[in-house]
Amino acid sequence: MSGMIDIERAINGRPAQERLALRQELSAPLVADLEEWMRENRSKLSKNSDVAEAMDYMLKAWPAFAAFLDDGRICLSNNAAERALRGIALGRKSWLFAGSDRGGQRTAFMLSLIGTAKLNDIDPQAWLADVLARIADIPQHRLHELLPWKWRTAEDQREAA
Repeated sequence: MSGMIDIERAINGRPAQERLALRQELSAPLVADLEEWMRENRSKLSKNSDVAEAMDYMLKAWPAFAAFLDDGRICLSNNAAERALRGIALGRKSWLFAGSDRGGQRTAFMLSLIGTAKLNDIDPQAWLADVLARIADIPQHRLHELLPWKWRTAEDQREAA
């Protein structure tokens, strides 16, 4: 498993197609060997063994584990997801006092918008400041232009015009 982790570290940040090709070349043989070894050695263990239980779990979920070999966008670890949730986890004690269910819903709404801005490679603070400055003056039929995946600063729009 550490060989696959080393490969993932080496290809991290590369385009998905390149990661996919390198995974097919370098990781796929390791994954096949691991599966073969687990299937051969599983029968040698007592069914009540903790190791056997872990192996059964992994073999049952093998297609989900091996999915990273067929899609360069998939991460082998969940580190990115954990990092993304760290800010929410750290603030949860403060958010217990959102004031009401509606306050909690507003918090969830804002966290979704901020997360969407990040997913679109936009600085959430710059986006939100610009949107709040412009939202009162934009016609309702053009509000969609302020969504993170469509957003351009007012300066960018003036330059394009």
